[in-house]
Amino acid sequence: MQIDGARFLADLHKLRSFGAAGVGKGVVRPAYSAPDVTARGWLAKQMTEIGLRVEIDAMGNLFGLAEGPSILLGSHSDSQPEGGWLDGALGVIAALEVARAAKEAGGPAVSVVSFQDEEGRFGVTTGSAVWSGQLSLAEADVLEDHGGITLGDARQAMAAMVTGDAASDLFTGFIEMHIEQGPALDTSGDKIGVVTDIVGIRDMKITFEGEQNHAGTTPMHLRRDAFQAVSAFNTLLNDRLRNVVTPQTVWTIGHVSLHPNASSIVPGRAVFSMQWRDADTDRLARMEAIIRETAQEVAQAQGMALNYGTLLGLEPVAMDARLRSALEAGAEAVTPGKWRKMPSGALHDATNVARLLPVAMVFVPSIDGLSHTFAEDTAEDDLVAGVQVLAHAVGALGSGA
Repeated sequence: MQIDGARFLADLHKLRSFGAAGVGKGVVRPAYSAPDVTARGWLAKQMTEIGLRVEIDAMGNLFGLAEGPSILLGSHSDSQPEGGWLDGALGVIAALEVARAAKEAGGPAVSVVSFQDEEGRFGVTTGSAVWSGQLSLAEADVLEDHGGITLGDARQAMAAMVTGDAASDLFTGFIEMHIEQGPALDTSGDKIGVVTDIVGIRDMKITFEGEQNHAGTTPMHLRRDAFQAVSAFNTLLNDRLRNVVTPQTVWTIGHVSLHPNASSIVPGRAVFSMQWRDADTDRLARMEAIIRETAQEVAQAQGMALNYGTLLGLEPVAMDARLRSALEAGAEAVTPGKWRKMPSGALHDATNVARLLPVAMVFVPSIDGLSHTFAEDTAEDDLVAGVQVLAHAVGALGSGA
């Protein structure tokens, strides 16, 4: 199996053109947006041209299916509201290149997937969550983005493209190639990271309801300012989690919406996202208890009503030993002595797919550890090396994985 590095990079740059934005290699291609739908149409054409049978399910998950049992490769092609050109896209185009190379070499059989809404416009890895049975389509359809649009309404943008489902029993395993999205490989100088496990995640919205009032005439001691509740909650939470977490544990308030969001009005309502990640399920549960207790305490102290959104999440997942060993052998063959084993602190579709299939992941470096930003990038030599590692592993495993 011979990887054509120039062809692979050309396809990767072509995919970036759908939603290209900002400086450098930025991309704006959120799930179900016009650039996302157009990109999926282009990907479907590439799959068809190499003899794969295209199936697009009701969620918009795009599959290029080989004949008979096959190993499944891929990732996602939607982006963050402001993202880079490699997050997800790399795994999809790497899968397409390995599938092409396998066809040219006479095997093994390789199928390709681009899952929908991995970046969580409507939840957490929503497309693969529905495909794997983690979430029903009916449950997904009522999820809303930050603008109040439901997934059920948004996915109508792909309704005309839907052809059918791809059953999991068609596949013998799943390998996802991805940028690291962190600084470990870039700092160490290693070229490849073979993932050992993926952390678990919890995500929910929290709402403080106070009292909207005039910003000039309402005395400070009489205010029920919803933003001040968020501020107090954040300060208390950081202190209370200190003795529970590890250096690898992370938590984030990443989105805050104030109502009415005006400079001369005391905000009466604050809705914010609360997300936390760790490799230990028990620790995730302890963190949830602290988060809820702290929010309740702040609400009572400041005269707030308190509401929680649906708790979304995925459990930590260990990679399959056989698939992982094939990637390790590929890494040593392609980049001898310049690879490492490592956990993934970011969430990926492989977490959901692991409910149905053996899974593994391989990382390439992120320059300066940057991702979810227009500045996201990886040296092209490292990108090609990653695809070569993936192809080596697939060749060793064969269609039967």
